[in-house]
Amino acid sequence: MMFTAELASWAREPDPGRFPYDAVVREYHRVGKHFVPAELLQELTRVRDMLPAVHGPWPEIRALASFLDTALDKPDGRYDYPTYLALPVLELPSADDPVSTAPFARPRCDRLIAQLVADALDFELAALDGLSVRLPEMRPGEDLVVKRCKHGLRAVLPALGRMALDRGVTATGHIDRARQVRTLVRADMSVAERRAVQLSILPVYVSHDEYLFLRVLQSFETTFVLLAMDLRAAIEALAGRRAEEAVHFIRGAEEALRESAPLFSMLATMQIGSFRTFREFTEGASAIQSRGYKLVEALCRTPDKERAESPAFHSVPEIHARLAGGHPNLDDAYREARESGALDAEAAAAVESAMTGFAQALQRWRGTHYRLAVRMLGEATGTGYTEGTPYLDSVRDIPVFHHAAPAADRTVRTR
Repeated sequence: MMFTAELASWAREPDPGRFPYDAVVREYHRVGKHFVPAELLQELTRVRDMLPAVHGPWPEIRALASFLDTALDKPDGRYDYPTYLALPVLELPSADDPVSTAPFARPRCDRLIAQLVADALDFELAALDGLSVRLPEMRPGEDLVVKRCKHGLRAVLPALGRMALDRGVTATGHIDRARQVRTLVRADMSVAERRAVQLSILPVYVSHDEYLFLRVLQSFETTFVLLAMDLRAAIEALAGRRAEEAVHFIRGAEEALRESAPLFSMLATMQIGSFRTFREFTEGASAIQSRGYKLVEALCRTPDKERAESPAFHSVPEIHARLAGGHPNLDDAYREARESGALDAEAAAAVESAMTGFAQALQRWRGTHYRLAVRMLGEATGTGYTEGTPYLDSVRDIPVFHHAAPAADRTVRTR
């Protein structure tokens, strides 16, 4: 097999910058991660064992190590939601990054969301044009591709505007505009960014729609990172009694959440038969394991005891540990700032209004997620050993805040 020869050749002179990624990714795409030949898995394991002795620029070694950990998650028994989405390869901003970096999180996340969505559009267009043989099962027709381009453009154009790339999108038809976006974004990417995007797509099967599924979920995870950074910055601002700054970050979080809504429309174009086929091979990976979403929930307010001790939070032990350590949250920060008397009535009202707007946006996000899951799954159980749509139904009305919330939020039962 070609990949065996290329890996053997590389092992003789193990330069991390010259690793045969193309050959390995090509094989993963040919059969799907769930069906990768044992021979390739063994070779990749040997490469990973060699890494401590490999010399070269640190970013290249880190990139190779992240890729191998993602590629070998199933045989290692580590397969879960973050490895399915190859999040370590994408190198999202960390929840532990200094709050002072929050103003820079938006441009970082804008770039990544633009790259992920543009790559999804590129995959659709290449298949439509007959230029790709990757993931050939259940290819969508042209009408469906047009819909995907329409919603993908809605999702990505706000970011492109902030990146000053939207002026190059001059075409009128959805397909032609998608082609322009694909070209503009790719031309703006660094070599390292192109490599990360290439290596972050290892579908478990060969269904065409799994590519879209992965890219949309990766984009949502990027949005959660941005929300977490904005909420952390708002908490710190309230601790310093800087109400205007807190409002700025809360409004930014709301805007980011609203801008992500078209991703649901894009995801809703998945063919149900295709989705139900590839999800058979995703057992062990579930969105319930999303660290980003749980962090956002914990940053909004301290979850009620039943929620904090639920499988949802136990599935993300680092976030569960944060709760046990008295994790700061926006609800408490607002209450403390208001009760201290340091915020006048106008400032307190502005903060509460911003929090209410964010809470409404998050509740809508939850509701849309639930409705899409019902459409795709029906009453089937979820992956990762979850209850599927009944679980989503049971948590979609959990109040976002207690001390600042829409009226409907205050009266709904906590589940």
